[in-house]
Amino acid sequence: MENYFLFIIMSIMLILLPGPDTAIITRNTLSGGSPNGMKTLYGTICALIIHTLAAVAGLSAVIVKSAFLFSVFKYAGALYLIYLGIKSLWAIKHNTFENALSHTKFKNKSYFKQGFLTNILNPKVAVFFLTFLPQFVNKGSDPLMPFILMGATYALLTSAWFMLYLFLINQISTFMKKPGTTKVIEGMTGLVLIVFGIRLALEKTHE
Repeated sequence: MENYFLFIIMSIMLILLPGPDTAIITRNTLSGGSPNGMKTLYGTICALIIHTLAAVAGLSAVIVKSAFLFSVFKYAGALYLIYLGIKSLWAIKHNTFENALSHTKFKNKSYFKQGFLTNILNPKVAVFFLTFLPQFVNKGSDPLMPFILMGATYALLTSAWFMLYLFLINQISTFMKKPGTTKVIEGMTGLVLIVFGIRLALEKTHE
């Protein structure tokens, strides 16, 4: 493998870009506290590991080259993001976000799933792994170990960033958890998730 340091720099830049993962982790951290934000992060990391293994096994290539499979993942992911967005807006309308902590035991069961499905159902992640990772592998060499190394590195960098992000949220949690602030964040998160869902649905199918 070549330019590993450049891969790390590029990965950090990509990870810092806000996306559906950031939105859902923010929402779940504010509604259920840091432990539940971590559960969402665990789901995201598990999905990244699966994407890495899929790229190694060639499954990502199948998804990217198959218009049907790409569309299935695309629309499933889009519908899920839109569902989460509508759920956030619905919570504002019925003030259910104010009682989030009292339903922690129930909500905990879905935090990991939300992080996992948000990432695993996004075909753009498969496209990223299939197109981004090979650029750092020597031509003609076996991509197995480099892919595993880069996938593990990307997952670790993602974990490090979101752990820092969760720490920062906790530092200003008093302000962030005020009813007015929570309502605004819940609304913005809902809209962001819906926008990401629509953008994903409109993503061109790869031929």
